[in-house]
Amino acid sequence: MRRARALGAVLLFLPLAAGCGFSTSSGSAEGTGEAVAPITVEAANGTVTLPGPAERIVSLSPTTTEMLFAIGANEQVVAVDDYSTYPAEAPRTDLSGFKPNAEAIAAYKPDLVVLSDDMDGIIAALGKLKIPVIHEPAAKVLDDSYDQITDLGAATGKGAEAAVVVKTMKDRIDAAVKAVPDGSGITYFHEVTTDLYTITSKTFLGQIYGLFGLENIADEADKQGTGYPQLSAEAVLKADPRLIFLADARGAGQSAETVAKRAGWSGLTAVKEQGVVALDDDIASRWGPRLPDLIEDISAAVKQAAA
Repeated sequence: MRRARALGAVLLFLPLAAGCGFSTSSGSAEGTGEAVAPITVEAANGTVTLPGPAERIVSLSPTTTEMLFAIGANEQVVAVDDYSTYPAEAPRTDLSGFKPNAEAIAAYKPDLVVLSDDMDGIIAALGKLKIPVIHEPAAKVLDDSYDQITDLGAATGKGAEAAVVVKTMKDRIDAAVKAVPDGSGITYFHEVTTDLYTITSKTFLGQIYGLFGLENIADEADKQGTGYPQLSAEAVLKADPRLIFLADARGAGQSAETVAKRAGWSGLTAVKEQGVVALDDDIASRWGPRLPDLIEDISAAVKQAAA
């Protein structure tokens, strides 16, 4: 169900305002005399200025929903889209990130909307209603995910918490990569869908596998340069990957057992040597705070394959 988003799916320690995609400037709250600090976030839709930390947030992206909860902004989130299934306590609604409706979103009286796709011109539509929007597209490299978490930390007044999340992610990812030998020479196939759409090394996930030195069997097949080619069963059988990663395990019911039952696949090295790895579908397509979980799963598979 995430193919449209996945096909078309995150280094700082305690960041100061400068150089982290946001800044603050002093002002005063009307009628109180208290100093306030407007927040400026540099997002994909340009410079977004908020009068202060957002207090009523609508998230139209599962990834940004996870980020907001990871940094402790959960009490500021009033509604999330219908695909935001994690964490369980997120205030899930029938709002759609694919077919967004400005009036339906406005009914929650948000002072900030965060999203990953500007579907149907929703950013402009919300702009007409004077509702600020932060656009955080799907990450292209790890640093993008880190920067997005930092942006949301700034927008919610959770900058310190966001810095901790980012540092924890980096530490876990670094440890997972260092825990195994270089995987050069170990080939892999990442299955996005059962009709054998996959990824190449230039995609976000391809770069993640590249951290381990793994070799992608699909790189040469991407003649159109999309990063998401479709392979034939014959191509997979000929390449005989040492590892097969299933990003459709839950959604399509795939497992090492179902892969072994495919015509001819029981003879693949990955099948014979327990190299078929069922990934969490959501984590494999939401490149946010749970990325270390995915990378640790890959690390374990590489360790076994290299043994």
